[in-house]
Amino acid sequence: MSVLSQNKTIEPALAAVKQRLESGGALLPDSPDNLLEVVGILKSYGVVLGEYHRNLTYISEHQFLAFFPFFKFFNGNLSLQKLGRHWWHDRINFEFAEYCMKAMFWHGGGGLDTYLDSTEFKQLAQLAIAAKVKRHPLMAIMHRLFPDFLLEQVRLMTYYSALGFFWSFMSPMFLELSDRYDRGEITSIPDVVRHVQDGLVAAAAVPYIYKVAIAGKDYEIVPASANLSFLMDTAVPYVEAVFFRSFPFRGTVSYNAQEHQIAQEISQFNYGVLYADPLPVGGAGIPPTLLMQDMRHYLPDYLQEFYQKGDRGVEDLLVKICLSFQKSMFCVTTGALRGLAPHPLETQNPQERKANEKFLAPWLARLSQSRLYTLQ
Repeated sequence: MSVLSQNKTIEPALAAVKQRLESGGALLPDSPDNLLEVVGILKSYGVVLGEYHRNLTYISEHQFLAFFPFFKFFNGNLSLQKLGRHWWHDRINFEFAEYCMKAMFWHGGGGLDTYLDSTEFKQLAQLAIAAKVKRHPLMAIMHRLFPDFLLEQVRLMTYYSALGFFWSFMSPMFLELSDRYDRGEITSIPDVVRHVQDGLVAAAAVPYIYKVAIAGKDYEIVPASANLSFLMDTAVPYVEAVFFRSFPFRGTVSYNAQEHQIAQEISQFNYGVLYADPLPVGGAGIPPTLLMQDMRHYLPDYLQEFYQKGDRGVEDLLVKICLSFQKSMFCVTTGALRGLAPHPLETQNPQERKANEKFLAPWLARLSQSRLYTLQ
């Protein structure tokens, strides 16, 4: 029995989505409003991701093993004016970038996660640690007392670098999508998906490497010989950790084990962006609120006008932004699925269709509990 037929209550909806994918469509239905929302929000997201990736990369390269990185969000450009804006919260919320990074770090997956447990990584990391502690006597004492602590911090720094690397491709991809829409080249949701898929495929084999400079000398942390690449080792783990799993949002579910509101198995977590309820957005302690606050500053005029015409105008702007963002992420997920599928989803070859169905079944089963069916 296929995964799709195990749950009769969701089979019709899944079958409709599957049919849409096999006919050249996307997880998200095509409509003028959906297209406007997706392109508009991805333009804003592209601007924000540019800031996020630059900060994550700065931290990984210039705050390497810094115990108290008080000014890590300033990218090395500290001034009283910027400090005042930071305290007044008139700034990009880089904390959300760290939240996504920690989701990847915690959930792991892919070749990067495997490499960080390898002997090669430990040897290279120890060389960088030795160079760092040589200039910091207190750090050297701590390293002797807790030899695994700094090693784990190097793993964390690697995820700062890896997520910054991933977003460095996604940011210009989304901004180019907006430019193409403005030129009339993007006219449908399938066009959006093809743009994302082409971008992912073009960057798929770009090698991921990471090195840091200590006392004027470069130390490799992830060398080219590790054979890590953009798609399988940064993009796919990101989708798994942030789109699907993520973390339970405090204040929305009980952490009391007796309440059984949190899955016992991490693999069963479904708190990612594709599942999140948009209504709590704006509440204290809900991490995506930070992203929605950032994106509201860069919305194109046509998207602001669209929100203004909706129910409640802009009184529930963050909720509207979250809904648009979820729609856009279903498009990105479609692009990723199409890029990973063994054959084009529109194929009519029986053997290829059978392989595609085997590939799609577990993904569609997971998406059956997502917000997909409320975003029509």
